[in-house]
Amino acid sequence: MRIRFSPSMRSITLSSRNGLLDLMKVKAAARRISYRTLSHTILILAFLLPFVFILTAVITLEGVNKCSTFNCLGRRLGPKFLVRGGDDSVRLVRDLYKILDQVYSEEVPIGLKLPESFREFLSEMKNNQYNAKSFAIRLKATMENMDSEVKTSRQAEQLHKHVAATTIPKGLHCLSLRLTDEYLSNAHARKQLPPPELLPFLSDDSYYHFIIATDNILAASVVVTSAVRSSLKPEKVVFHVITDKKTYPGMHSWFALHSTSPATVEVKGVHQFDWLTRENVPVFGTIENHYGVRNHYHGNHIMGSNVNENPRVLISKLQARSPNYISLLSHLCIYLPELFPNLNKVLFLDDDVVIQRDLSPLWEIDLSGKVNGAVETCKDKDDWVMSTRFRTYFNFSHPLIANNLDPDECAWAYGMNIFDLSAWRKTSIRDTYHYWMKENLKSNLALWKLGTLPPALIAFRGNVHPIDPSWHMLGLGYQEKPDIDSVSKAAVIHYNGQCKPWLEIGYKHLQPFWTKHVNYSDHFIRNCHILEPQSKTRRPESIKQRGG
Repeated sequence: MRIRFSPSMRSITLSSRNGLLDLMKVKAAARRISYRTLSHTILILAFLLPFVFILTAVITLEGVNKCSTFNCLGRRLGPKFLVRGGDDSVRLVRDLYKILDQVYSEEVPIGLKLPESFREFLSEMKNNQYNAKSFAIRLKATMENMDSEVKTSRQAEQLHKHVAATTIPKGLHCLSLRLTDEYLSNAHARKQLPPPELLPFLSDDSYYHFIIATDNILAASVVVTSAVRSSLKPEKVVFHVITDKKTYPGMHSWFALHSTSPATVEVKGVHQFDWLTRENVPVFGTIENHYGVRNHYHGNHIMGSNVNENPRVLISKLQARSPNYISLLSHLCIYLPELFPNLNKVLFLDDDVVIQRDLSPLWEIDLSGKVNGAVETCKDKDDWVMSTRFRTYFNFSHPLIANNLDPDECAWAYGMNIFDLSAWRKTSIRDTYHYWMKENLKSNLALWKLGTLPPALIAFRGNVHPIDPSWHMLGLGYQEKPDIDSVSKAAVIHYNGQCKPWLEIGYKHLQPFWTKHVNYSDHFIRNCHILEPQSKTRRPESIKQRGG
């Protein structure tokens, strides 16, 4: 195509390049048009015409040529301002939002029969041909009903977990009975622990002294076994296992018949400590006979709970009802300086821990004159237990708490603590502990949830030295998805929470860190039908038994 302008710009001649088309002469208007304006017009047309051609082709291919209205064409070709009134689906959603807002504050009719599935709901809508408002009301009622059922199920789940966690499994009960019978009938099960030649080690302050207080024989064996396996100098390890009177024969039998050599193990019952009398610990006699305490542990654990309550709050309340909290074994830690007068530094462990690394460096930590070396629990990202401060444990609406404690003060972890007993003996920690226990009883248990940590947080104030968090990893009894790599690297892992590794409710992928220290082929364990849990995931290489 060739375009020629006349000198006067009054006419335009168009001709084809091959000369096949006749010349076309277009006369311009009498009014003079500038060359610049005309050139801009031609450029714009040259840009738009190909674009219109392409869009027309696409529309034709997609079948949109059936559109007979400008509104339809506008939706396909142009921007939204070409569409009159917007898309039908957009208007429908907008109208639905308006109706839902209207029924949001309306009460659902009493006795309204609700569908039990989406299929039933959809069928009912079609069959009854409800209008939009009726649909919205039934939708609201259905969702509220399902939400209530879900919350009720979660509440029941936590209650069942609580019952499972506070009940002694049949296998563990069997193990205790069989070992007690062995103690009565087998002289080897009653042999002196430790042997006479090792007795001096029990008060030798150059050894690494571990203390554990428990009535769970299998758990105690795992703590001791894992500590000995992880130690670089097991011959320097001395374990003091303390249990109650009824469990003492079975606990003694276990360690008498299962060697922990080269480590030294002592087993003692609380009845064998002359210092542990009701005169020295009068507060526990009061706890045992306090009506509020008995009702707290033996009453209806779900009473007063709300289905709308945060599951974490409910779990916390249920855990505070663990019968262990009124056991002397749970509070025994506060009496360590008196129970071990010849020792200056000890490591106190809960029975739901596993040791994975040599802990001897803990004895070398300079506590700077403090009594308690512990991991702080206000520096991590764990929303359940870590990131906790005093406000997590105490009732700051009570004036006695509000006037004496700071809600932002950092809490610390029980269950793996290095104690300087010589420094402890210079303090009034025990008396402070007793004072606040009595005040809580006077206040009808209103100062804090029952447990051993709250009074200890008060008693040890100003006497805690923070240690590196890698020494003690918490939460394996309530966190289902911790970082496995962090679990395998921690020096001590702690199954605090309801889902203990020896229970059926224990998390299967976390149990191997604990079960690898149990000999499931042992005669007593096998006869009590204590079976190794079947993990759904492959056991990490990092937790295989040494030499296995």
